[in-house]
Amino acid sequence: MTLSADILMPQAFAFLVSFLAALVLGPMVIEGLRVLKFGQNINYDAPARHLQKQGTPTMGGVLMVLGVGITLLAGVLFTHWLRPPSPQLVAVVLVFLAHALLGFADDYLKIRRGKSLGLLARQKLAGQVVITLAFVAYLFLTAQRNFTTEVVVWRGQTWDWGYGYYVFAFLLMIGLSNAVNLTDGLDGLAGGLALLAALGLAWAIHVLPAGFDQLPLFNYALAGSCLGFLWYNAHPAKVFMGDTGSLAIGGSLAAMALLSKQELVLLVFAAMFLLEIGSVILQVLYFKATKGKRIFKMSPLHHHFELSGVEETQVVARFWIGGVIALTLGLLLSGFVWVLPGSGVR
Repeated sequence: MTLSADILMPQAFAFLVSFLAALVLGPMVIEGLRVLKFGQNINYDAPARHLQKQGTPTMGGVLMVLGVGITLLAGVLFTHWLRPPSPQLVAVVLVFLAHALLGFADDYLKIRRGKSLGLLARQKLAGQVVITLAFVAYLFLTAQRNFTTEVVVWRGQTWDWGYGYYVFAFLLMIGLSNAVNLTDGLDGLAGGLALLAALGLAWAIHVLPAGFDQLPLFNYALAGSCLGFLWYNAHPAKVFMGDTGSLAIGGSLAAMALLSKQELVLLVFAAMFLLEIGSVILQVLYFKATKGKRIFKMSPLHHHFELSGVEETQVVARFWIGGVIALTLGLLLSGFVWVLPGSGVR
């Protein structure tokens, strides 16, 4: 489709408003978190240099929620492009907010207990499962001609996974929300990679046939809020994202890809996140199989490079370079992975 000014203006509006909202509200939010003593409790298993970050305000994901929320509200009140919001957009926003609330609960318990452990792993996973099952049920109930069970592998060609598709959708949302969460370990790392993935996915949806007009707006708003957040999260960080932001980012990116049939493209855009969670899985499996041996000095992968003597800023910059490469490959792929003309979800 041709990208006219009428299409690009709302996207630019969403990005800039969300960025400015996060940028302007940043000092007030950070000061509020500091007054409330919502400081990060560093895991003592982390590299020793991280101990100096003890007490840095966390729950910075609140800035992203505010940025996205203000942008969407502005879209409803002052422009025509969200009147009324589409069911798909509402579903993505609900996934975003539900994950943010779950992350907020985890962050709050870490602060209250004065430890790096908030919700128990099974409690957090249970929350993710409930949110994901609700979204997968939405996919199932809104399926048209089994379209949502098809993965587009090439322009005009699909692979129908039947009910197995819903298993894939479940694993994608659970996996990506945890992958972003694990990546959030260095100043600017998760925020920068999320910015790239959100922009890439927004552009991939842009070039689809009509029917997905509102979906990219959320991603542009998310990308703008990530950029505003990075202003304060860049090294040395004044605030950390926390689970409030990381779970919300991963869950909403997965929801966007599933609704727009860009699942395979998202796997490319999110390659660095998947590399991080993959390093954790490999480390655990190898550790158990060899009864104590390790592949990496520490997982996730960014900690391995830190313990190998690479400076934190260098690790982040190189991961961002990896994110740019993933973005480029994903954009190339999006030219060949298209939603089928005349198909869609309501």
